[in-house]
Amino acid sequence: MMNRMICMALLCLTLATYCHAQQVTAEDNKRYIIEDSVIIKTKYGATLSAVVVRKRGIRKPQPAALLFFIYSNLERSLTEAKYAADHGYVGIVADTRGKRLSPDLIEPYEHETQDVNAVIDWITQQPWSDGRVGMYGGSYSGYAQWAATKHLSKALKTIVPYVAAIPGQGLPMENNVFLNANYQWAFYITNNKYTDDSVNNDKKRWRELNFKWYESGAAYRKIDSIDGTPNPWLQKWLKHPSYDKYWQDKVPYKTDFSKINIPVLTITGYYDDGQISAMQYLLDHYRFNSKADHYLIIGPYDHFGAQKGGVPVLRGYQVDSVALINTKEVTFKWFDYIFKHGKRPELLKDKINFEVMGANRWKHVPSVQTMHNKTLKLYLTNIRTDSNYVLSMDKPSKNGLVYQEVNFADRQSSNNDYYPFPLNKSQLDHDTGIFYLTQPFDKSIEVNGLFNGELKAIINKKDMDIGVTLYEVKPDGQYFELSYFVGRASYAKDPTKRKLLHPGKLETITFNKSRLTSKRLDKGSQLLVVLDIDKNPFAQINYGTGKDVSDETIRDAAEPLKIWWRNDGFVNIPVWE
Repeated sequence: MMNRMICMALLCLTLATYCHAQQVTAEDNKRYIIEDSVIIKTKYGATLSAVVVRKRGIRKPQPAALLFFIYSNLERSLTEAKYAADHGYVGIVADTRGKRLSPDLIEPYEHETQDVNAVIDWITQQPWSDGRVGMYGGSYSGYAQWAATKHLSKALKTIVPYVAAIPGQGLPMENNVFLNANYQWAFYITNNKYTDDSVNNDKKRWRELNFKWYESGAAYRKIDSIDGTPNPWLQKWLKHPSYDKYWQDKVPYKTDFSKINIPVLTITGYYDDGQISAMQYLLDHYRFNSKADHYLIIGPYDHFGAQKGGVPVLRGYQVDSVALINTKEVTFKWFDYIFKHGKRPELLKDKINFEVMGANRWKHVPSVQTMHNKTLKLYLTNIRTDSNYVLSMDKPSKNGLVYQEVNFADRQSSNNDYYPFPLNKSQLDHDTGIFYLTQPFDKSIEVNGLFNGELKAIINKKDMDIGVTLYEVKPDGQYFELSYFVGRASYAKDPTKRKLLHPGKLETITFNKSRLTSKRLDKGSQLLVVLDIDKNPFAQINYGTGKDVSDETIRDAAEPLKIWWRNDGFVNIPVWE
């Protein structure tokens, strides 16, 4: 085994030498001191690799800008590190354990709370370090920053996580529902020392897999059997359907946040698929640390757009010009503010900084709660008007019910078309779901913040997965998607512990982990809430037996799910008038 590890290490170093010759130009060597084959040995026996770039001519120690990276790519690493060096920092891109030059196993999310801090400790021992480190980066790299704060190093002075993930909350499951969107991710990052782009980009394979599994009626745990390639990481994650200690150990949890006393700048988007993770970090930081120094930038960006500052047209929507920013530029201005007594980035006029879609302006407030000055409590009534029910500000005077039936055995159709693509739609599918519509607004308002609600239902089963989607209906009849929620009813009260529903009894199901949004609604617009049950090829199917959902099959679909939604359920919509 030891000989094999030595051979692997020698092979990695040989490849690194070759890649260095390909990537580093003569001009680079004039401007920078580049070390792209750095090996970092930890005190506990792990090995990591890194790229370090310093600007030539710098004599005194500098702070370090660290990107901790699982998508190992020497060209990208050099680009990132050189950018940092050009802006007055030692640029460091460290590879996750097992990636690039590391001979260890690749085990995503398993060691970051240790390994990131090991890299930080290594940095502080170098002669070019002034003992201070700032971290930045998106998605997995955003997660890695929060993992480091689980056991906060004195050397880590700030983090700038973009679209940061929370394993077990934002992926591979959301509100305890496992999603297929990241199914191929484990192959993408573990198949080799870099990334398996051919696998990740094989969209035909993954789309067909979704539909093959859906049509087969097989248990979710068997989805990799249908693909034909074992997915051991998915299988491991499926053993933890609750947000249990396995997941909690990977990021700060509850009172861990009370010890995070460094400045934080979170950047995410209204249409970032992982926004609930980014917002959960921020909300928990403030919840457990009232003195948290945590800033937010959020606008009309998706997962990739937020990492660069947006695109002019997002999923068919013409983005306001003022919303387009330069994420990297903001990051390094923030570093200058923290490390060099520079000015705070101009955009950060207060803790919460958000772009109001359709108004072409940024707003700045001290908290998420102050994004709005009024909450519309809208009841999901049983009053029918055409194909919709009334979404009313008035609580019904007497109880009533709206009936919905979902046949899980029917694979010719699907429920809960919640994904916001495109953002503007000329029509919606009324074949499934219950549609609740307000009266037109007699003046312009802004929907600003996180919507939540309380559903009242009687069902004939022990569980269900719920979707709630919020739209603006414009005066011209177009539908603009504002936000959505997907979650498992049995975890509504506590994501760490499943509590099954009682068939035939009235249940109260609260939800709050939706997606933050901000948009101006013109006079004459209406709000539409679509309430539905999640049954489609893109997520687990909860048949309601009470068994582990990953083990349920179409054999559990003999009886349809029958729901009686009571008319005193409601949604809370945060608005600014």
